[in-house]
Amino acid sequence: MVNNPFNFSAMHTAMQDFVDRGLLAGAISVILKDNRIIDKKAWGFADTASKTEIHDNTIFRIFSNTKIITSVAAMTLYEDGKFSLDDPVEKYLPQFKNIRVLKKGATDPAETEGLQTLPTIRQLMSHQAGISYGIFSESPVDTLYNECEILDPHSTLSEMVDKLARLPLAFQPGTRFQYSISTDVLARLVEIWSGGPFDKYLSENIFVPLGMADTGFHVPEIEHGRLATNYVPKNPLDPMSPGLAVAPEDILGGFLKPKALCSGGAGLVSTIADYTRFIQMLVSEGNLGNVQLLKPETVALMHTNQLPEGIEVQCPADWFMPNTVFGLGLAIKRAPLEGEPVEAIDEFHWGGLAGTHTWISPRAGIAALIFTQRFPGFHHEFSHEFKRQVYKAVG
Repeated sequence: MVNNPFNFSAMHTAMQDFVDRGLLAGAISVILKDNRIIDKKAWGFADTASKTEIHDNTIFRIFSNTKIITSVAAMTLYEDGKFSLDDPVEKYLPQFKNIRVLKKGATDPAETEGLQTLPTIRQLMSHQAGISYGIFSESPVDTLYNECEILDPHSTLSEMVDKLARLPLAFQPGTRFQYSISTDVLARLVEIWSGGPFDKYLSENIFVPLGMADTGFHVPEIEHGRLATNYVPKNPLDPMSPGLAVAPEDILGGFLKPKALCSGGAGLVSTIADYTRFIQMLVSEGNLGNVQLLKPETVALMHTNQLPEGIEVQCPADWFMPNTVFGLGLAIKRAPLEGEPVEAIDEFHWGGLAGTHTWISPRAGIAALIFTQRFPGFHHEFSHEFKRQVYKAVG
């Protein structure tokens, strides 16, 4: 960590307040300026019962922070000429030929119509390919996802895709953003393009080169004591109501032992030390030290909007992420939120459902990470206050 010319005490105090009020069990953050660590701070505990402290090698379930890693993996293969962004998905997954689409406004999943356009890899990577998630229960298609256990941890990526291809799309490709299991489909495509298992490809082409030794799809038994406890709010209907309880450990099949499904959308565990190296690679336009994962123009493409005019990030249907569009695996901010400076424009980011948040601000020359384990913890007020205070401190 280099000398820090900025005063982050207000941010430190604000995050301690979230712990003191019983909204977070603990958290840890890293702030980068010009891609060098200038601040690192931990609050509270990784496990409140044992009073286990949080360190930079504490292991977190990063859930949807996995999506950025999967997208980078895909783009390494894009640079190798394995696919073009406007290739139809069915070129590599023939199961998707003749797939049907739920009619707009339909209440019966049998009410379908043909495709107006074929879904593409570009649309897959920017959540506009017509695929859904199941967890938001937006339409009859989500019911089908849940009935067939689309993300069954005992299924392989290949088996998951086979199940998905038997179901209708939730909407016509290119007509809206819908947060989805598209990145899990992308993980299967990584297997097809690379000719090997997804987890092996990530290990050999991202984790080992970047020195991310604690990132993977499960926590080895010898390291179980380093896994932070996951918590749920006692009142899930009020995100600012104090009180936490221990979350079930079987979410997505759990993370304590290997499972068949290596979810490209939500399956990884990592540490803030490991993920900081991944973020530094993105800040440096694809390289870290003597490791070049991507070309600068590829990283730039990832945080360039891929959505059609008038379409913004929404999840579920009735909630829009303010002034946010989407690139290839990354959300992009088009206007500052309340309390943020103009330098927040063009910030690119994403986070995980249990409260692991990462963002890069090219205009301000900063990047930041904050990790906790609160389920749900995505887009929670703690992450907004953290960001406001970081921007305020760096001026």
